[in-house]
Amino acid sequence: MPITDWLLPEYDVEMAATRRVLERTPMDDPEWKPHEKSMTIGYLAFLVASLPGWTTSTLERTELDIQPPEGQAWGQDAPRTIEALLERFDHDVAEGRTALAEATEQAFQVPWSLKMGDHVLMTQPRWMVYRRSVINHLVHHRAQLGVYLRLRNVPVPAVYGPSADEQTFSD
Repeated sequence: MPITDWLLPEYDVEMAATRRVLERTPMDDPEWKPHEKSMTIGYLAFLVASLPGWTTSTLERTELDIQPPEGQAWGQDAPRTIEALLERFDHDVAEGRTALAEATEQAFQVPWSLKMGDHVLMTQPRWMVYRRSVINHLVHHRAQLGVYLRLRNVPVPAVYGPSADEQTFSD
């Protein structure tokens, strides 16, 4: 059985849960943060919405430079409205799903690097980058965003099971 047969159902479930969290993110004050050391809610929502795009970057390239010398640093084009954020998320999810569906077993073994300008931050096989830097990273920051929702008195959606606000199980 190809690895993508295992990964695609998980991808679909995680992206649906992520969208439910993003839909509730209040963007009326994107600079709000719960602590001086915390990310702003606007930046955190952008990060969560952007991570599905890393699926495509991981599977179709061999590196990602988050601070290219000739271009704009990653995150400088962050959407400022929930509508724009969801539009970007939906686009990146669709592209990421296509890239994942088309990936071969051999493609998952190719080394992939994350760079910041001339500095290589990490190099790992694509399968590890996908698992750790896309899916696990997404789940981590989505949970963080869920805490932000609670602190802003926004009902937290069910993700893997019931939340205090939704007594349903998700897919």
